[in-house]
Amino acid sequence: MEISAHGRLEVRITATDVGKRVSVRRLNEPGEALEKFTDTVGVLTSWDNGVLMITRRDGRSVRIAESALAAGKVVPAAPARRRGPAASYPELAHIAARAWRPVESERLGEWELRAAVQEVPREARPWGAVAGRRAGFTRRANSVLPLGDPGLPLDAALDSVRRWYGERGLPAYVQTATGAEGTQELLCAELERRGWVREVTAELWTGALAPVADRAEGAGVVLSREADEAWLARYQRKGVSEVALQVLGSGPSVWFATVPGAAAGEAPAAIGRCVVDGRWAGFAAVEVDPGRRRQGLATEVMAALARRALDEGASAAWLQVEDDNEAARALYTGLGFAPHHAYHHYRAPQEHPEDHADRHRTSAEAGPGRS
Repeated sequence: MEISAHGRLEVRITATDVGKRVSVRRLNEPGEALEKFTDTVGVLTSWDNGVLMITRRDGRSVRIAESALAAGKVVPAAPARRRGPAASYPELAHIAARAWRPVESERLGEWELRAAVQEVPREARPWGAVAGRRAGFTRRANSVLPLGDPGLPLDAALDSVRRWYGERGLPAYVQTATGAEGTQELLCAELERRGWVREVTAELWTGALAPVADRAEGAGVVLSREADEAWLARYQRKGVSEVALQVLGSGPSVWFATVPGAAAGEAPAAIGRCVVDGRWAGFAAVEVDPGRRRQGLATEVMAALARRALDEGASAAWLQVEDDNEAARALYTGLGFAPHHAYHHYRAPQEHPEDHADRHRTSAEAGPGRS
């Protein structure tokens, strides 16, 4: 907090600091908490009518009455990283997008509208099947990646987004990020003001590649360039379509890892996917037979994929994980990964009753294999 030469707390932020990262201390209401003050760090996304809105690293917004401010100051745009490869949000966003390519895309200024639409039976509708037979394979392949200026006022751009996805029988999603330099806290706030609903939040983690490769021998891991029937038998998304296979196989250099089952004809004990792109190796779809967990199979899969990525010249790694997946987070922490930023999928406000019903059929997704 900002303290004056006289030892008193001072508020050194104003409405002109909207868009900057700030640290504030507010006075708690009587009975609100044991402590007298609460500290909040995040991006100041608005200051209107005596109320500040601050978006924290995890994307959650905090409302603070101006009258409750005890101290405040502008702080560096992003905290210094203590470990892991240095990387900006735009770099990682582009790398992640190339590792999970849509079947079709269109530019709207510097925004990319992405879609991977598959036909499905009405009785087997997955998330996003608004029109009854058309659904998107994962939100990441069916959402807008807004890396810059759309070339239109925001409301006009969002109208164009909704029309584009509506023509494909899909709900409109915008993928945003928070918590690092260059992320989109202001856009998140604008979407929320317009009634867009955040449905999924996850994190992108980064780490050095060599320590992952050194963790296990992985002698029983089979690597392939294609997701064969055995690999798909363990993949948590059943009934994978040709569209899904196109997305799974997309990327500059894609590898699939399989640990065969104990007996012939059994689904694999574990699988994984890795995309090598320059210095980066991206891990996804790391899944283990529930009966074989805690045997180090996930580590073996990642180690085998990491060694192949090292052979292709990669040195850094990334992956995506949900904030409530404690087992995965513990595994990745042990392998040297750490959070870089949070990312979110915002869905357009519901317009029709059937859209509302469809939303409750949306499956959670994010993290390796679930995004």
